[in-house]
Amino acid sequence: MSSKTADVLKARKSSGKGSLIGYFPVGYPTLEKSVEAAIAMCKNGVDVLELGVPYSDPVMDGLVIQQATEQALENGFKLKQVFDAVKQITAAVDTPVLVMTYWNPVISYGVEKFAHDLAEAGGAGLITPDLIPDEAKEWLEASDKYELDRVFLTAPTSTPERVKNACDLSRGFVYAVSTMGITGTRESVDDLAKQVVESVRNASATQNTAVGIGISSAGQVREVNDYADGAIVGSAFIRAYADGGVDALATKTAELAKALNLVRESLCNF
Repeated sequence: MSSKTADVLKARKSSGKGSLIGYFPVGYPTLEKSVEAAIAMCKNGVDVLELGVPYSDPVMDGLVIQQATEQALENGFKLKQVFDAVKQITAAVDTPVLVMTYWNPVISYGVEKFAHDLAEAGGAGLITPDLIPDEAKEWLEASDKYELDRVFLTAPTSTPERVKNACDLSRGFVYAVSTMGITGTRESVDDLAKQVVESVRNASATQNTAVGIGISSAGQVREVNDYADGAIVGSAFIRAYADGGVDALATKTAELAKALNLVRESLCNF
């Protein structure tokens, strides 16, 4: 089964440039403004977009993402708005849009209905940080039916068997967690990240893997792409938006993308 996300990562890797994967929460600070922000990220250097779903119990999220998602919920975010946002974003750009969500909202909405509505909106698939492949039977069936990507996580504590399972069942890429703990920017990306990527390489000769948690600088983006297929950035983008709105976000995106020697048009004006 084909995967637009995998195709983008492979094409970028084969060109020698690597990939920048960017996270932004839908509904922050409002639905309209989050769509504007996401489009700006895509137009200024993000190769794959992660659209985060605000959730009331974000156990993996650091303070920056927690505060943003709390603001989205306070401003009236509803789960069904995810599909409105995806539809607007994919109508404006060709960038693959993956929705990153904890599993409870999907269960509440209905797994097959969620998959159907996401596919109808033009979404590429889901990243599910708290769902392991062993417990994902319903999602595996729905994602196959609607031809959606499914990104599972591997961590420094994952056994070789779990890494192999994640590689076999992920579509798009495997999300390599760079360190144990919650999301947020760090001065250096943990050396464990290389070990996690190596474990994915040992488990599969063809599966893509991207590194997330703690990446915030151009140097880190470049470093991660030396050994992985993509670098995932979240908190740094949200902080840029909080400090200077969509213009600052576009500038930050272009700065990180430039580290991969991306050829882009001059910054879009919003």
